[in-house]
Amino acid sequence: MARSLFPPRPSHRKARVSRPRFRSQGRNRGDHFALWLALVVCGGFAGTLAALQAGSVQQVAAAMPLLAGAGPARDGLSARFGFCHTGGGRNCVVDGDTFWFEGEKYRVADIDTPETHPARCAREAALGKAATERLRRWLNAGAFSLESIDRDTDRYGRRLRIVTRGGTSVGDALVGDGLARRWEGYRRPWC
Repeated sequence: MARSLFPPRPSHRKARVSRPRFRSQGRNRGDHFALWLALVVCGGFAGTLAALQAGSVQQVAAAMPLLAGAGPARDGLSARFGFCHTGGGRNCVVDGDTFWFEGEKYRVADIDTPETHPARCAREAALGKAATERLRRWLNAGAFSLESIDRDTDRYGRRLRIVTRGGTSVGDALVGDGLARRWEGYRRPWC
């Protein structure tokens, strides 16, 4: 046999060593996914409980749209409203288009009602008093929703919201009763 003049080339390949393969003891991908899913669900539940302890249900529902449901807001807000006689309040009605709810001051954004503080004539005073009473009765009649508009607050710092129940605005009720006008971007006199 002919011998090569060149020395044999070392092999750079490692020899395959056969290793025994161990199956994970009773676990497969489905088991890992189920464990992961259980952890996610438990974490979500714990987070929701913590949020409920930290704030009201309405704040949690607003912060978590999946809990509030998709689409239009659900009527989930309610309180017992009185009249605000002086200054601010927790849950009270100032006049026909302004009220305090959970310590925040709101302006009904889609209407204009007669002034009560001060009224400019006897007719405006009577209409303003009736609008204030009607708004209080409407708010106390059941759960409602506060729907945002293109602006968050007005120049007085009141939160601008359309107040609805079952998709119908309180503004529609007040306009229908002759106690308010549709908001046109400016006030008109009632006298």
